[in-house]
Amino acid sequence: MFQTHFDRLPNAGMLVSSDRVRGARTRSRPTSREWRRPTLSVIAGVVALAAATLVRADESARGFAYQVQPVLSDKCFSCHGPDEEKRPTDLRLDREAGVSEAFAGGDFSQSEAWRRITSTDPELMMPPPGQHKPFTRPQLEAVRGWMSKGSQWSPHWAFVAPEKLEPPRGFAEHPIDAFVRRRLAAGDLVPAPRASKEKLLRRATLDLHGLPPTLGEIDAFVADDSREAWDRVLDRLLASPRYGERMAVAWLDGARYADTNGYQNDFSRTMWPWRDWVIDAFNKNMPFDRFAIEQLAGDLLPDATDAQRLATAFNRNNRTVTEGGSISEEWRVENVIDRVETTSAVFLGLTMGCARCHDHKFDPITQEEFYGFFAFFNSVDELGVYNEARGNVGPVVECADDAQRVEMARLEERVAEQARLLESLQKKEQGDEAARLAAPSDIDSVAADGDAKLAPREGARLVAELRAQLEAAQREADDYRKTVPTCMVMQELPQPRQAYVLKRGEYDKADPGRPVSPAVPAFLGRLPTGRNDRLALAKWITARDNPLTARVVVNRLWSRFFGQGLVKTEENFGVQSDPPSHPDLLDWLAVELIDSGWDLRHAIRLIMTSETYRQSSAVAAEQYASDPTNATLARGPRHRLQAEFVRDNALSISGLLAPRIGGPSVFPYQPEGLWDELAGGANQGPYTQATDEGLYRRSLYTYRKRTVPHPTMTTFDSPSFEVCTVKRTITNTPLQALALLNDTTYVETARELGARMLKEGGDDKAARVRFGFRLCTSRDPSAEELGLLVKALDKYHSRYQGDQDAAELLLKVGASPAYPSTDPPELAAYASLGSLLLNLDETISVE
Repeated sequence: MFQTHFDRLPNAGMLVSSDRVRGARTRSRPTSREWRRPTLSVIAGVVALAAATLVRADESARGFAYQVQPVLSDKCFSCHGPDEEKRPTDLRLDREAGVSEAFAGGDFSQSEAWRRITSTDPELMMPPPGQHKPFTRPQLEAVRGWMSKGSQWSPHWAFVAPEKLEPPRGFAEHPIDAFVRRRLAAGDLVPAPRASKEKLLRRATLDLHGLPPTLGEIDAFVADDSREAWDRVLDRLLASPRYGERMAVAWLDGARYADTNGYQNDFSRTMWPWRDWVIDAFNKNMPFDRFAIEQLAGDLLPDATDAQRLATAFNRNNRTVTEGGSISEEWRVENVIDRVETTSAVFLGLTMGCARCHDHKFDPITQEEFYGFFAFFNSVDELGVYNEARGNVGPVVECADDAQRVEMARLEERVAEQARLLESLQKKEQGDEAARLAAPSDIDSVAADGDAKLAPREGARLVAELRAQLEAAQREADDYRKTVPTCMVMQELPQPRQAYVLKRGEYDKADPGRPVSPAVPAFLGRLPTGRNDRLALAKWITARDNPLTARVVVNRLWSRFFGQGLVKTEENFGVQSDPPSHPDLLDWLAVELIDSGWDLRHAIRLIMTSETYRQSSAVAAEQYASDPTNATLARGPRHRLQAEFVRDNALSISGLLAPRIGGPSVFPYQPEGLWDELAGGANQGPYTQATDEGLYRRSLYTYRKRTVPHPTMTTFDSPSFEVCTVKRTITNTPLQALALLNDTTYVETARELGARMLKEGGDDKAARVRFGFRLCTSRDPSAEELGLLVKALDKYHSRYQGDQDAAELLLKVGASPAYPSTDPPELAAYASLGSLLLNLDETISVE
């Protein structure tokens, strides 16, 4: 082994030179001391060179995984990757042997790959000119650096189980800060100072609740100088039920949760009980492994509870076809494929759908392995097409609340009591009839209570009456049960369906020669022994040695707080993913999550107690130019609120937010006639806007119609919920500003903010403006800002004094009663100032 490595090093042959060997033979035998000295010297040299060689090999392998393989994947795998159908030659650059052959162990003069990727000859250069994907200079430098260190190969970084490295010493006490500051030091960068207490509290409250802090909470935190102040803030925020609402939003995206079936008819369904289960699970801090297992296979757990069965609605959130003429098997297969794509994306960060029709072009997932994963979901008891116009289709679970359970128990007890009375009377009637046949005809008949005397036909009449009462009680119980919400859940067929590879992914092209059993991709290991159903899959996904799940989870948590993950491609941890900005930190967090018992709050607390999280987001122009995305984490996070929280933020600031948690979805303001125009009158008819607190509930509870998502939510990049969305797009368009200025919700919240400034802000304009500014930004305005805002207020007041009709028209917007004012122009002026404040970039951003 050493000989091979030494041959590649300058002068390495000196250690085994034949001249020295011959010379050694002619010398007299050395003394033991003389022998020992050169031997120790040689050994020391060998050890030093071996260590240096191993370090270089390790650096080369690491450089390949994080810098070179992503480039090869992008430039070369389409022709030299896993997909056999697309390979023009036998060369595979996704495997060690192919990489070693192509790059000649780092020998530039012998490497055909190096010659091709650096060539400018159209006949030689790779990729071919027609692909328009030439290697860039930085990419070539990465390959050069890797080759110069021996061109060692290693598997894709995300496909190797993470190891918990010791945090580097000498940089910071907090483990996260230690990893981050080591990288900063390597780049001669310094971390930003800690943000102000006001900004920190606002950042944390928006991050954990999706709502701004109250002024009382700000004042209390600013006044608390104790070392435990920040810990107390986190304790309070994590213990609030608002935490579960905030955390649920991203999970619902991934689960493609909606209130309608989708497709052309887009009929209504009832899935909100599962949404409430998710909120409750986060609020109870359910360990993530249990959270995952119950959603993937809660129905298969021993003695599964209704709550565990309800959890499996995760994979009944897929779209459902109700259109006449559709082929049931075609759409059943589409449902199964949707579950493969959703499960692999949400839990594993893989794009398994790319292997539906052929082997994956980039990741080592064969088409056969895709259908092995498909087989886990192929035996769900469902159809592909349903004729029901609306509502849920089986299997379902009842989702009664406490009051409904009490009422159902009362009605069922009444049915049981009526049944007992009827059975008792029928037995008595049968006994009386036998007695009449055996005894003299003048024997008296006995009533049901055993005391009163009945005419011979009276018993039959009572039986008929009791039977009618029983039927009425049963109808009442059945009718009440129909009012109890249900939720569609997973349930296995008594006998599993056989799965096959589908040629080109077509539902009716099952290949009888390629049957498959439930299995996971081979490169990720194997299922636990003993079973191969959804429960086995769920346990494999959350197993300690699964290389992906914990990394995917902590990366998405990181994104929640920093606006982007340590791996920017949150939706893809495959070979085409971006490499992590801080790989050792990512792996440390992943193992820490597992070691904590998959405790999400523990991971969140680790992130939020770090100085990295608590840095100011302010940045100098030069630093921004060199690191616009904050990949080095040299400053604090800054990003716009997501769609739901832009609206929730405005509702909270205005005082309109309705605090109720859970329950059926609600219908807030949206443009009149939108459903009629875009949905062709399908579903339950016209949009019925709420007239109560439903107008002001959190956006999480807004009714989600797949074919017509809420327009303002869509404007702020909320997805359509048709398919799994792991990472939302982020746009910045003029439509967003127009929505904040003109949408009924924001006009009304601006009016109510203006009323709060008048009612609660104090006796003078400056105090009121300061109050409104603090509500929106959680800080005091500077003297310059305050002066500009007071001038704006005066300008608005002057305008409305000259046009009182416009003032009164503005104050009529929205369903909430306007603040009674003897001076409508004054209230309209404060409402306009409220609109200005709600439109501040700082108001709708986390920073």
